[in-house]
Amino acid sequence: MPKAISRVRRPKEQARYVYDRLSRWYDLIAGPGERRARDRGLRRLGARPGEVVLEVGFGTGHGLVALARSVGPSGRVFGVDLSPGMCRVASSRVRSAGLSERVELLCGDGEALPFPAELFDAAFMSFTLELFDTPEIPRVLAECRRVLKSGGRLVVVALSQRERPGLMMRLYERAHRAFPAYFDCRPIYVEAALEEAGFQIVSVEGEALWGLPVAVVLSRSVKGQAAS
Repeated sequence: MPKAISRVRRPKEQARYVYDRLSRWYDLIAGPGERRARDRGLRRLGARPGEVVLEVGFGTGHGLVALARSVGPSGRVFGVDLSPGMCRVASSRVRSAGLSERVELLCGDGEALPFPAELFDAAFMSFTLELFDTPEIPRVLAECRRVLKSGGRLVVVALSQRERPGLMMRLYERAHRAFPAYFDCRPIYVEAALEEAGFQIVSVEGEALWGLPVAVVLSRSVKGQAAS
């Protein structure tokens, strides 16, 4: 039987408060560790000139800048993040890169994306999906599927649960249970969550973050395929 994933019990108001406080320092704390997996996910997404792309949970904006450069002047990038502090930092980064005309940022919740159906060619999430509580994950993925065109691509980069977790994973999950406000994400079954939400898995690659397994999963939204 697969190992059960831990719950995320903290309210979203608390998450917003914590990430607002972390926003100015987040790159110093987590940036170096997350960069390699995030960049690998962006390569797998393969955003192309002229495409309309969404990033959910854009954080300090590194992914937005990369996506905006990939879609070019004829493309468009939209971003949604829960934290106003992250929105400010990301907006400044996009502006400094001279890409503001290609990027639109919104403070909002991934469970209720403020976009019409079938708007996006592709979507990206990096170290975001595992921040949602277990019952929220299917709703986030359902929203991603709703706003993606048929055949649209979704890449999820996330801490990946294993049926036999190693020592670092066991220690991390213990910290998550003891200090949920600070260790607020936890490993999830990324591929299973995507398949249950009606996505078709295209490729799965492995990375590591501080000794923890990370999955980089490319999937496609197929509108005719019902979610399980």
